[in-house]
Amino acid sequence: MAAPPDELKTELTELRHKIEHHNILYYRHDAPEITDQEYDQLFDRLLEIEKAWPELITPDSPSQRVGSEPLSGFTQVTHEIPMLSLDKVTDEDALQRFEKRIHKRFDSDKAIEYSCEPKIDGVAVSLLYENGLLIRAATRGDGTTGEDITHNARTINDIPLRLAGRHIPDILEVRGEIYMTKSGFAQMNAQAEEAGEKVFVNPRNAAAGTIRQLDSRVAAKRPLTMFCYSYGLVSPGYLPDTLSAVFERFDDWGLPVNPQRKTCTGIESSYAYCLDLLARRNDLDYEIDGVVIKVNHVDLQNRLGMNARTPRWAMAYKFPAEEVSTILKDVEFQVGRTGTITPVARLEPVFVGGVTVSNATLHNMDEIQRLGVKIGDTVIIRRAGDVIPKIVSVIENRRPDNAKSIVPPKTCPVCDSEIEHIENEVLMRCTGGLFCRAQRTQSIIHFASRAAMDIDGLGSKLIFQLVEKQMLTSVADIYSLERDSLLALERMGEKSVDNLLAAIENSKQVSLARLLFALGIREVGEATAQSLSTHFGNLQAIIDSSEEELLSIPDIGTIVAHHIRAFFDETHNLDVISALLKAGVCPAETTPVNTDELPLSGQTFVVTGTLDSMGRSEAKEKLQKLGAKVAGSVSAKTSCVVAGPGAGSKLSKAESLGVKVIDESEFLSLLEQHDK
Repeated sequence: MAAPPDELKTELTELRHKIEHHNILYYRHDAPEITDQEYDQLFDRLLEIEKAWPELITPDSPSQRVGSEPLSGFTQVTHEIPMLSLDKVTDEDALQRFEKRIHKRFDSDKAIEYSCEPKIDGVAVSLLYENGLLIRAATRGDGTTGEDITHNARTINDIPLRLAGRHIPDILEVRGEIYMTKSGFAQMNAQAEEAGEKVFVNPRNAAAGTIRQLDSRVAAKRPLTMFCYSYGLVSPGYLPDTLSAVFERFDDWGLPVNPQRKTCTGIESSYAYCLDLLARRNDLDYEIDGVVIKVNHVDLQNRLGMNARTPRWAMAYKFPAEEVSTILKDVEFQVGRTGTITPVARLEPVFVGGVTVSNATLHNMDEIQRLGVKIGDTVIIRRAGDVIPKIVSVIENRRPDNAKSIVPPKTCPVCDSEIEHIENEVLMRCTGGLFCRAQRTQSIIHFASRAAMDIDGLGSKLIFQLVEKQMLTSVADIYSLERDSLLALERMGEKSVDNLLAAIENSKQVSLARLLFALGIREVGEATAQSLSTHFGNLQAIIDSSEEELLSIPDIGTIVAHHIRAFFDETHNLDVISALLKAGVCPAETTPVNTDELPLSGQTFVVTGTLDSMGRSEAKEKLQKLGAKVAGSVSAKTSCVVAGPGAGSKLSKAESLGVKVIDESEFLSLLEQHDK
């Protein structure tokens, strides 16, 4: 079988970086740069590539997990039964194939009954009732671990604090979607604008930001509501054997269910429901982006089972995009966190999909050439849901005589550094790295993050403030921050400042692998940083290394080696590294080791559950130092699973595959054995 082309590998790496970047902005910082629909497009493309080339799947790929990590400010909640994502389709043929797969599994053409309902554009949550009393509410989080939001859920009038009626289970976990109505959202934004306060982008963003407030008084003032769509853990014998009947039982207990739901026989009837709902979409007082279609009978659901991250018995039908025409007024080139230089279209403002839009991404120069677009052209843009529009075609017969060709910059439009063009790669990148002003804020956020220098207290909001006040112009400036200057900042008290300065001081003693990862070198993740550290032993040896030496390290190919050399060949980056070392940052040196000779070389480990003695990231780091690869999912190729308390589906899969499983005490003995 032919090897995947380099441009596909490059695209895949870029997709992973983008998805993780947007996960952090959205889930940790409430500061999304793109809409949910655009995020879906990135994720769908990632899945498309990995399905075609499964050998490119890596343990740290976003496809190996659902959602994102919980915030440290909330208590973590482990879902006894994982909250799964759904596969998505966009046309009738794909729905027909979905039903055919079900018939094939049962070897039967018997008509299948489906429970259909609007796909609410909100926040997935779990409500846990004990003896009818609400005791816990949690977000989905990463599907296995979420955030405790009970204090906010109690303020939502639609959520009963105690279930009504009879025959109530001892334990009932209800799952649903918390959202904000269009009318409530408009009224809330109008009041905020009048008071000079923050205005939210859309109802989905408003609901997500509200439900994750630490102060429940804020949530109580905002118009949140909920629809229940499923259940998780439940005492046996209390629920009917079909979803449609379950929803009726929920209604009897006072739980909110969607009145637009419908039971359909056969996929054609379900598709007709989708088209009817699409026609009525704008009449609903809440945002929807499609329809959820589930096999109605629970016993059939159980027999169909699940894939790695999605159930086989459910499908999300996504509504089609909307298209309009407008004028391309200009093109600007923007520099992103990783140095990617992206052409951005400035459009004649046009109303589409419920909002007025004036910007669109053009992705890269190859896309511009493919479209044949020029400044002044009339273009067709497509926008689905809340996505920033994409230019899909040009109406050439409307092209004006003064239309201008789009010319890419010769140097970085922000810092004037050289632009890197890699053979067979469509993207342009600034080589300014740590120096480039456009990359500065995000590079500092990455540098201070937990997996990098782990500077507790130096979060994105504070970094934005420090950069804006020009107190941080590079990552090296972190080590020059002064107590009095920090105390003068908004919301910075003496205790916070002292804790921050202590964290900065502690970060100076760091492993070489963490420092390498913190520098933000393209495609150098935690595993690659650890391989570099193990192979070379010290920072100067890595700086002085040739591409040939880099290529001798397992898992480092031509592209990664090129990126490493391009980073260290840029004088600006070496200046910042020199400033870090002068400030006292001291990466620990080790004796160079041939990774093939490490005791766990060639073995793949998976860590699941909660370890009492260390976090998962520390366990991962210790295993990598011994030469092991650490994966995010269990397969037949897994050598060993380390299972702590709370281990769930990964432990079950390991046992079903006959993969070796060890507990925490055995894991510690393994580390001690090889540490001698």
